[in-house]
Amino acid sequence: MANEQTTSTAAQLPNPPKQSLWAALKDAIRGTEADYTKIPLRKAIFLLSVPMILELVMESTFAVADIYFVAKLGASAISAVGLTETYLYLLYSVAMGLSTAVTAIVARRIGEKDKEAAGITAIQAVFIAVLASLPFAVVGIYFAKDLLALMGADAWAIEHGYRYTQWMLGGNVVIVLLFLLNAVFRGAGDAAIAMRVLWIANGLNILLDPLLIFGWGPIPALGIEGAAIATNIGRAAGVLIQCWTLFRGGKHIRVMRKHLYLHAKTLGSILRTSIGGIGQMLVMMTSWIFLMRILADVGSEAVAGATVAMRIMMFTMMPAWGLSNAAAALVGQNLGAGHPERAESSVWKIGFYNMIFLVGVSFIYFFYNESLMRMFTQEAQVVAIGAEWLRILSYSFFVYGWWMVSVQAFNGAGDTRTPTKINLVFFWLIQIPLSYFLAITLGWQHSGVFWGVFISETAVGIFSLWLFSKGRWKTFDV
Repeated sequence: MANEQTTSTAAQLPNPPKQSLWAALKDAIRGTEADYTKIPLRKAIFLLSVPMILELVMESTFAVADIYFVAKLGASAISAVGLTETYLYLLYSVAMGLSTAVTAIVARRIGEKDKEAAGITAIQAVFIAVLASLPFAVVGIYFAKDLLALMGADAWAIEHGYRYTQWMLGGNVVIVLLFLLNAVFRGAGDAAIAMRVLWIANGLNILLDPLLIFGWGPIPALGIEGAAIATNIGRAAGVLIQCWTLFRGGKHIRVMRKHLYLHAKTLGSILRTSIGGIGQMLVMMTSWIFLMRILADVGSEAVAGATVAMRIMMFTMMPAWGLSNAAAALVGQNLGAGHPERAESSVWKIGFYNMIFLVGVSFIYFFYNESLMRMFTQEAQVVAIGAEWLRILSYSFFVYGWWMVSVQAFNGAGDTRTPTKINLVFFWLIQIPLSYFLAITLGWQHSGVFWGVFISETAVGIFSLWLFSKGRWKTFDV
């Protein structure tokens, strides 16, 4: 009788109203206190991925705007930016590797409902960021010209572009802090905060770029150096906002004064987990350095074309990276909450969404590659080289989306060493030798590099997805 009454009562209760898409979008941008280990999985993906996508779209918008203004100074100026970025990629590899560890650990602690430990992790991340940035700053300030010459820069880039290198490497602490503190917010589920920080920081960059590069009224024209100064000002503003927000408190994480000390156990956990993260990024970034060095032997137009094409790819692929970052947060939190199957399900869903998006991007790259390049430069050779790379890489995007998500799934679980081993084989042992063989030995020049990248990155995508399907990452502990 009691069962019948309960059933009857339940039948009379109204169904909970479904949230409209617009309401869900507002929640995603504003941020919510939702528990991502309990709410419907599609909703969790939506709430996390929307701000992460918007965050990275703004980051790539800045990268495109930056190269748009610098391109007006000529191919050598673009080359100076591209060659400086090869060293920044080393910095990014450290920052992103540390960020991977921080996201995984914060997400796991939030999933375990241990907000105290999550706050301590955030402070240890700040300590590590400051220490990691010092060597890059010293080398960048005192050896800028030597670094450019080592990469094969032409005379103009060395004499006029070295100050850009000094500013970018000398002020790198704001880059590292921006990476790590946003990793804290993403891991905690406060992706909307990370989004707002980058929108403000990069919005300021975009406003300052033309003013400082070309001058305006009493502001002198600083040329390529102005682009670096604008970047440092914008990102420093972002870091100040991050610190203020951490102490004020987000939806899921807050740092208090009692957390302001070195916590050896947490520090050790971050460093251990980050070894794999830094390793995988170092392998990828140094691979790019070698590729740029090969292209520098071909000519400054090849470097310029590749640099512009990379900025276009950064812009168009950021939604895919945003989805992938959502996978890392969901995997970490759900493993912490003891839901490994839900963690795996989130990856397969996000991987499918990623594939659909990147297939659409590949059609744009294939049919409109030259039009995209001409938005940034009118130099015929630079346009032709960049357009060729966009077209060749469009063939691999069907697989590339799955690679991005599966790698982030490993990272979100804290298993950062598996992607490192994968990258070591496919980027160092396959991509670099193959690109050199095709470009230099066979004389394919820049085309050889592009085809070498296509072959290696298609192969690494297929292999990473296969390895993820084995499921060993579910048992990883951080």
